[in-house]
Amino acid sequence: MIDLHVHSTVSDGSYTPMELIRLAKEKGLEAVTLTDHESIAGNGEAADEAKKLGVNFINGMEMTVAYEDHKLHIVCLGFDEANPAFKQLYGKIRHNKEKNMDQVVAYIQNKGLDITMDMVRSHAAVHLDRYAIMRTLVAMNLPCPIKKLWDEYLNPGLKAAGVYGDISAEEALPVIRKAGGVTSLAHYHKDIGMKGWSWAKKEEALKELMSFGLDGMERYYPNYSSEDGEFAARMIEKYNMLATGGTDFHGANRRGIELGTGHEGNMNVPFEFYEKIMARIGCK
Repeated sequence: MIDLHVHSTVSDGSYTPMELIRLAKEKGLEAVTLTDHESIAGNGEAADEAKKLGVNFINGMEMTVAYEDHKLHIVCLGFDEANPAFKQLYGKIRHNKEKNMDQVVAYIQNKGLDITMDMVRSHAAVHLDRYAIMRTLVAMNLPCPIKKLWDEYLNPGLKAAGVYGDISAEEALPVIRKAGGVTSLAHYHKDIGMKGWSWAKKEEALKELMSFGLDGMERYYPNYSSEDGEFAARMIEKYNMLATGGTDFHGANRRGIELGTGHEGNMNVPFEFYEKIMARIGCK
């Protein structure tokens, strides 16, 4: 059992990177990744703990890219974090994600919530970004669900502050490959994905993304329908794509999804996925 899509407190999960590895060991996972949103800050801590506990680990990051009129999430795995091209891309991503946070907070204040930058700084685990603001809003115990906080406060605030744009798939995907890593399209069926497109359009989009450098897609995901899973399997076989799979674990921030096993035990990503990724990135 492995899990190739996992989040920590570095972005929007509730477990620290070290705690995630300990949980993976406790649950008997053979391999795990850390794929925090637009951040590699937890990889070192996770890798050290994995080595100590004997858990196979791949460094990673979940990257948001722009493609046509959609946002896509790309799971990036096994890249060289010291590669100059990656470092340049990562610097651009982090700048885009952290700029004008004071303007975002001011927007939310104007919407009637009593939030300040000092409060946000106190909830910044690593980065002073949108996730620090969201943790602040959650800590305020407001009488509304997290999705409403995103939809009515944070996302509009990000747009108003000019920090809603993402790097294009055409620019980003080749860089991960140049840095020796692999990329996989995450949860293609969601709004942040290809939701609303016909099966034919999804296939054409996958072909173009592969021409940019996309290596694979998630074969398994906790809330895939049978049709979603069958399409992913068909595309992976037809185009010789790399298959990945993961629970998108966020701990307490996404209840009902367990590390490794997903929703009520509906996940069991095969170890051969890990082996094929390691072979692709040149590791044994």
